[in-house]
Amino acid sequence: MSRFKIYLEYDGTRYSGWQKQTNAKTVQGTLLRIAEEIFDAAGPDIQGCGRTDSGVHALNYTAHLDVKTMLAPEIIKLKFNDKLPYDINILEVEKTSGKFHARHDAISRSYVYQISRRRTAFGKPFVWWIKDELNFKRMISAADCFIGMHDFISFADDDPEEKSTKVLIENIELKEEGDLILIRIRGSHFLWKMVRRMVGVLAEIGRGRKSEKDLLFYLNNRSSEPAKYTAPPSGLFLEQVLYKDDKFKQELTPPLIILNKAEYCKN
Repeated sequence: MSRFKIYLEYDGTRYSGWQKQTNAKTVQGTLLRIAEEIFDAAGPDIQGCGRTDSGVHALNYTAHLDVKTMLAPEIIKLKFNDKLPYDINILEVEKTSGKFHARHDAISRSYVYQISRRRTAFGKPFVWWIKDELNFKRMISAADCFIGMHDFISFADDDPEEKSTKVLIENIELKEEGDLILIRIRGSHFLWKMVRRMVGVLAEIGRGRKSEKDLLFYLNNRSSEPAKYTAPPSGLFLEQVLYKDDKFKQELTPPLIILNKAEYCKN
């Protein structure tokens, strides 16, 4: 049995998240089905670096493949991409140690969320359009409250697989890019729906409906309120998964699209 590390990207719009499910289309389920076709066996196993919610995208997702094969990594990549649907793409395949585990060996993860300040004809599957005016400076100030080790129980749905709701947020960045607001959150790991609720609360603060004081209350007390502000999955991208000796991508850029003001429409 050989183990391969797989780097892939996917548009999560048509999928019920990463994790294989019996009655739903998922990214892992699609990869496993195709692996069985490629290797003509029911034995291949693919494990990912973590779950992504239904509708969430990935720019550089890491998984590992266990299979009996003599095929070279480049050939495995080509065979997968020949059979995969248009919204899943294998970026790279490399041979790795049998001890490597895509999820357990990950030491840090980063997500990027795209908020659009204008309606878009092309970017709807990849942004959250907010009609209300947002106070960007207020959002930046409030975001700093998330940094550090906190109990994010108020920002997550119940998950029997999670033993603890404490998460270390290493850094959070906000940036304006044309008509986009980009929010990058880097942490040790993330709970179910946690990032979307963090973004949702920041958006409420930007609208002026909530304050930093409210955010701190959610971090220090169990509350069901953040669930009401869960941001849609369309704007969320898993950006990067880091392992020992990996370097973090420094520049924060839009994952797919830049919505600039349409200056060419003006006389």
